[in-house]
Amino acid sequence: MLNTLPDIKYLDNNNFFLIAGPCIVEDEETTFKIAETINEITDKLKIPFIFKASYKKANRSSINSFSGIGDKEALLILKRVKEKFHIPLLTDIHSINEIALAVEYADILQIPAFLCRQTDLLVAAGETGKIINIKKGQFLSPEAMKFVAEKIINTGNKKVMLTERGTTFGYQDLIVDFRGIYEMKKNGLPVILDVTHSLQQPNQSTGITGGKPELIETLAKAGIATGVDGIFIETHPEPSKSKSDGANMLALNYLENLLTKLVKIREVINKI
Repeated sequence: MLNTLPDIKYLDNNNFFLIAGPCIVEDEETTFKIAETINEITDKLKIPFIFKASYKKANRSSINSFSGIGDKEALLILKRVKEKFHIPLLTDIHSINEIALAVEYADILQIPAFLCRQTDLLVAAGETGKIINIKKGQFLSPEAMKFVAEKIINTGNKKVMLTERGTTFGYQDLIVDFRGIYEMKKNGLPVILDVTHSLQQPNQSTGITGGKPELIETLAKAGIATGVDGIFIETHPEPSKSKSDGANMLALNYLENLLTKLVKIREVINKI
């Protein structure tokens, strides 16, 4: 499937692929710094890399939460990142009306977890012919993602990926059931583990989502050992200053060490 992306490197080395970047485009300088750093690391480790950044965020915890710098401005920044570093781009869509603009820039369209049952959105996304990454809803079983994927596949577009991002555990926590990786892989589609959003602590009384970033390495290692095809990580030079999802992001200076460990685990898994 990822072979349909002309700019993705190292797909033939049997490694996992990485989807990584900031939660949202905050400004050009920060976006370029993150993309350049991840690109250098993944080149060094020969990891296929897809750059991820939302150009807008529609599913914010509070009306006061940052939602973007402007759609066109953010997408133009992402276009320049894509062209400078020759890396494929993934971004979110939240409504049918967003698709026409997003497809001009993105190689992969992502359906947020809260919207994964929205049939009209899924069908419209599928009809673009783009690769579609669907995040599993926090409220859905892994088995139910078969029917979500079928909504896109029935458009004639078989380029579908499924992403685990935790299951609601009470009102203010998420948990990853690694049996879900096995179940979703039964569909014959690439399965990704989102190790940052799976560590969110939503619905806090402050209106700002919390998180447990200290567990990112543990979750990522478990995902590779379980056999995921890809790892999804949101990262930022200074997570505490990030305008979105900083509480569960990985600090950018920790990324190379983490990925080095994950590559070693994947090498062992490949030999078993």
